[in-house]
Amino acid sequence: MREKPVSDFQAIADRVEIEALRGEFTDAVMMRDRARLSSLFTPDGALRMPNIPAEMVGREQIRTEGERLQSQWDFFVQTTHAGTIQLDGDTATGRAYIQELARTHDGRQGLNYAIYHDRYQRTGDGWKFTERVYEIRYLDTSPLAGSAPPAAGAPADPPAGDKDAAQRQR
Repeated sequence: MREKPVSDFQAIADRVEIEALRGEFTDAVMMRDRARLSSLFTPDGALRMPNIPAEMVGREQIRTEGERLQSQWDFFVQTTHAGTIQLDGDTATGRAYIQELARTHDGRQGLNYAIYHDRYQRTGDGWKFTERVYEIRYLDTSPLAGSAPPAAGAPADPPAGDKDAAQRQR
């Protein structure tokens, strides 16, 4: 019978925290919360999207370029699906699988399936992205049948403990 070392509990905790980080990324994108999005990266972290093309290095550039890109959207929906995580002490690598629907104000639209190739770093504030590289695997630019509903009032309550989002809603 193989004994599992206590460190297996740490590996489980690390995987849960990294999966939560990936979920926070998608939520920040969907809520257009660029400050929160940039905070998910190390100070010198990078977000690279060669298919767009866009490359952002550092939290400030991730925030400002994110604002520019998101200002072009009529609507954008992203879902993240669990991928892989390989732990190596205080660093890790992984992949997250993405599905997106989008329409820009100039009429470009589509459905795509993509992969984020990730690098993570354990910090004093938990796991952060050091790099995300976006790779589109399938792109369908045929007209979308649906549309975004008209904006209706305030967004839903922010995640528990997100005091900055609560302040922005006031």
